[in-house]
Amino acid sequence: MARAAELGLSAIALTDHDSVSGVPEAVSEGQICNVRVIGGCEFSVTAPWGEMHLLGYFLYPDSPGLEEFLTLNRSRRLSRAGEMVHLLNKLGVAITLENVLAESGTGAVGRPHVGRALVRLGAARSLNNAFDRYIGRGRPGYVPKLLPPFQEVCTRIREAGGISSAAHLKDRGTRTCLQRFKEAGLDAVETRHPSHDPDVRTALTDLALELRLLRTGGSDWHGDGLAGESHGPMGSQDIPFEWLGPLEARSRERQNV
Repeated sequence: MARAAELGLSAIALTDHDSVSGVPEAVSEGQICNVRVIGGCEFSVTAPWGEMHLLGYFLYPDSPGLEEFLTLNRSRRLSRAGEMVHLLNKLGVAITLENVLAESGTGAVGRPHVGRALVRLGAARSLNNAFDRYIGRGRPGYVPKLLPPFQEVCTRIREAGGISSAAHLKDRGTRTCLQRFKEAGLDAVETRHPSHDPDVRTALTDLALELRLLRTGGSDWHGDGLAGESHGPMGSQDIPFEWLGPLEARSRERQNV
């Protein structure tokens, strides 16, 4: 939050994977730093091409019915991390699940934590190298996720009073795709993202306006050790503050039902 203030950001969304536990502290620090903090969460869900990420905004620890679902997802993440450790051990890498959990702390465990453990143990030069060598998709230490259906997660976000946004679709964000997602309960589409070039931004913006989907955007900052095409530095995306109002208004309507 202090860095967000230094960068001149008026608002920031905290969307950890499968967890909202960091939101209260972020909100408190945001008040000190004069930065508006939007609670949220990032989910992995099924898509026609396999896996996609779905962002939920205006989600907080007291959101109705949310924590039970997130607890289930975090337990699946823990099992997945254990399977990756097993595969890495078979490759001769001396890593334990305890090494991974030391990186994740109390948060939801994910591949970046496995990667950071690999770096700390000297098995990889950097986080990007850990993904390229061991745990990226198609690499020998990769384990696929057990994914919930897209519509189920949209419904859970809506019932918790939140707003759902399809994250970093790139060129998969076709009219047919977005129309189908909207019919399944999608509220918004992430148009501005480090992986979206100007043509993709324009195409997604046009479709969002045509289909009356709200717009979101973000840097997808995952920490200073993981940057590149998919994850940008905090504040790297120019997101109009005016986008926040319609998102918040729809969330308030749901929370007042």
